[in-house]
Amino acid sequence: MSAENKAFSDMNDRAREVFRRVVDSYLQTGAPVGSRTLTRDFSEKLSPATIRNVMQDLEYMGLLESPHVSAGRVPTQQGLRLFVDALLEVDPVTSADRERLEATRHSNERDVTALLDRVGRALSGVTRGASLVLAPKHEAPIRHIEFVPISNDRALVVLVFDDGHVENRVFATPPGLVPSAIREAVNFINAIASGLTLSELRGRMRTEIRARRQEIDTLASDLIERGMALWENEGERHERLIVSGRANLLEQTDTDSLQRIRELFDDLERKRDIAEVLEHTEQGDGVRIFIGAENKLFSLTGSTLVVSPYMNADSKIVGAVGVIGPTRLNYGRIVPIVDYTAQLVGKMLTELGSD
Repeated sequence: MSAENKAFSDMNDRAREVFRRVVDSYLQTGAPVGSRTLTRDFSEKLSPATIRNVMQDLEYMGLLESPHVSAGRVPTQQGLRLFVDALLEVDPVTSADRERLEATRHSNERDVTALLDRVGRALSGVTRGASLVLAPKHEAPIRHIEFVPISNDRALVVLVFDDGHVENRVFATPPGLVPSAIREAVNFINAIASGLTLSELRGRMRTEIRARRQEIDTLASDLIERGMALWENEGERHERLIVSGRANLLEQTDTDSLQRIRELFDDLERKRDIAEVLEHTEQGDGVRIFIGAENKLFSLTGSTLVVSPYMNADSKIVGAVGVIGPTRLNYGRIVPIVDYTAQLVGKMLTELGSD
């Protein structure tokens, strides 16, 4: 049993009612809640002193805290986790929110990234948070690969897939590269790449380079490894992450937290850590909620990530959608919206695949 579940089982009905009301009020207003406020709304007649004692017990349990000496209480991160896991009641997605999200389907757009960018912007608009979309990896068989020199120390690697999709990225070439090494590298890759997906090609490349290193020119080998590393390491994660609605998060942030939120945006721009979180979500099922320091990216900003994986036509998880907002998030509304959006993306990918 987790610490949060044990804390919940140790609470009596009165303590649970006080705790729920404190969290509900905090999520609505962002302000600390005092005992006199709770006395007015409580289902049974209790004195402020009695409620104050209950709140002190909840504070001792690590579920509430006092931001100032004379103020009321607000939930701690542990308290929010308990609320989300044990007490959260989700609302149905409203027809207005459904319509705004569904409107992203009505387009002749065939580009998956453009489609997901529209979904991300719609999700950000509906939730008033910053949205994140992890695009699917492109797993169609490769038709052709080309290296194109663009300067003395830079080259373009171009991948053409059987379904007509084309990807290209710039990378640093090895010093002293000559045209013959480029031709050798291209011939070597295309001799083994045809019909393989990108992930299949990676494994095959390692094996072939090890087995035939003596046959391959050193510069050609270096060129191959540098070019393919773009898809194998950080480049792929960066290209797959779509972020929308940063301004929404700034609007919901107090002055003291603005600098930390800007630092969060810098991390999002560099795509550090967050793609790893979304990729872990790809291995799970359903909506997941990361509150504050539960994810190192948000440890200083007091933010929450609500995220859900989505599937392709083969019922395989291929990406994820999520919303970043303050920990004082309307979880009951946001959680079903993220879940609905993930299902919508799955339908859109299925439709694209069947056309």
